[in-house]
Amino acid sequence: MRKPIKLFHLKQMEIEGLHMAKGIKTGGRAPGSPNKVSQEARQAIASFVDGNAHRLTGWLDQVAEGIPKADDDGYWVQPNPAKAFELFQSVVEYHIPKLARTEHTGKDGDSINLVHRIERVIL
Repeated sequence: MRKPIKLFHLKQMEIEGLHMAKGIKTGGRAPGSPNKVSQEARQAIASFVDGNAHRLTGWLDQVAEGIPKADDDGYWVQPNPAKAFELFQSVVEYHIPKLARTEHTGKDGDSINLVHRIERVIL
């Protein structure tokens, strides 16, 4: 548990020119820089996926094509290509992050008018 900052310390910080008491950030991670723990977790997952890529392909194939019983009497695992694709997408997210959706609008949320102009230049 963190100790509360005493009023004396806040006053001393103000005197020394440190402005944490006024709400100005005085340290920590810079805005936009990646979180170290998240980055390490992503790297660990990426390493695991890379090291098991050959197995992952086989697993996805089994999900997509199913696992038939030896006596040709049905399947142990029913074929499910949609589920295989869903699983593939969930693994890909760790290598290629999702892009944020951006919506462009005109003034006050109105539609944007595009004007295309073609010029003919005689040389």
